Amino acid sequence: MAATALFQNEKLSVFDYRCEFGPGDKPFVESHQRYAIAYVRKGSFGCDARGKTHDLVAGSFMLGFPGDEYMCTHDHHVCGDECLSFQIAPELAETLGGRAEPWRAGSVPPLAELVVLGELAQAAAEGRSDVGLDEVGISLAVRFLRLFEGKKPSAFTGTDRRRAVESASWLDAHSHEPVDLEAVAKEAGLSPFHYLRVFSRVLGVTPHQYLVRSRLRHAARLLADKERSITDVALDVGFADLSNFVRTFHRAAGVSPRGFRRAARGDRKILQERLAAPD
Repeated sequence: MAATALFQNEKLSVFDYRCEFGPGDKPFVESHQRYAIAYVRKGSFGCDARGKTHDLVAGSFMLGFPGDEYMCTHDHHVCGDECLSFQIAPELAETLGGRAEPWRAGSVPPLAELVVLGELAQAAAEGRSDVGLDEVGISLAVRFLRLFEGKKPSAFTGTDRRRAVESASWLDAHSHEPVDLEAVAKEAGLSPFHYLRVFSRVLGVTPHQYLVRSRLRHAARLLADKERSITDVALDVGFADLSNFVRTFHRAAGVSPRGFRRAARGDRKILQERLAAPD
């Protein structure tokens, strides 16, 4: 696995991870040195942690607690994966509030409120935003704690896991196209009812929720582009009209697409107001 340090100080480190492991590679046990929240921006993989198996796809988040062991697997994930990992020292994590238990959940499914921040972080990592990686990393951790406080993760094993993960990859790749439940269930080789049940149980979100959040992820990525209009962004990622895109994006990010673009260009007031806003 290739690891590139993007930001480091005593309390926060940010790494870009790129893994090319496949089903033929033997997994090995690792341990978290700090609290960690890693944004899966591409691909998929499995993670065994604290006796549970988690399936992560693009838009998911892998979580870590200092000292906890984990093992990443690729038994039916053949496309590799890429993650942007924020590793937080205990003293900084304590200042962010919330209980320690959410950090031991292993993973978080693709949540609209988090994926847009994940893409803002990616834009910062690639130099397409003037927002600091430390700023957006703290914003992401705080938002995660607010959303996940008191929730328990669910795990699911069985042969249908592979179908759910492959379907999520298909949805992400085709999210800019019109997609309906019957068509995507047929692609997965399942009846619509069984497909909906399996997908939701394995990945923690419904297929439609994942589709919309994939579109939001891609939109957040494109909004850092100065040349592309907001209308073009909306249409390019799969929204049928501008008003629906603006409404959906604002509900997820807490700011309009225009406001998010300003934040990506370094308007820190946008992030400060978002953190101060009630849930």
